[in-house]
Amino acid sequence: MLIRCRELFGLLAIVAAFAGCGSSDGPGRQDSDAPQEFTTTPSGLKYRILRKSDGDKPTSSSSVRVYFRGWLDDGTEFENTYSAKKGPSEFRLNQVMPAWNEGLQLVGEGGMIELEIPAALGYGERGMKPRIPPNATLHYVFELESVR
Repeated sequence: MLIRCRELFGLLAIVAAFAGCGSSDGPGRQDSDAPQEFTTTPSGLKYRILRKSDGDKPTSSSSVRVYFRGWLDDGTEFENTYSAKKGPSEFRLNQVMPAWNEGLQLVGEGGMIELEIPAALGYGERGMKPRIPPNATLHYVFELESVR
């Protein structure tokens, strides 16, 4: 059976589209009405909710299971659990940097949030050698898989 070029390209486009579904390289879908602008909290943390959720929100003493990606202002990625073979990270919010603790309490289980963390709320003057320089603004996207 012969397949014409146009049909072949159409099939390839469909295969490529489905191959990207559930990709482990980056965050999932965001809401079509997700804000473009960040909201700033009194501490100076900037955030925007990329996917709303009515799921449970964590408290500062909750354990969470998340996928996340972190990068610097110049786009250099320094952490990505999506591409890691180990899967999502699990931690207690009171055992991580205060900006993560504050930011993850703003989104419900199943939701997605983007954080922009000023250096003073991140690793500050010391940075985190070798991947994060001193006084770096940190950017993260988190998908909150579960709360305990």
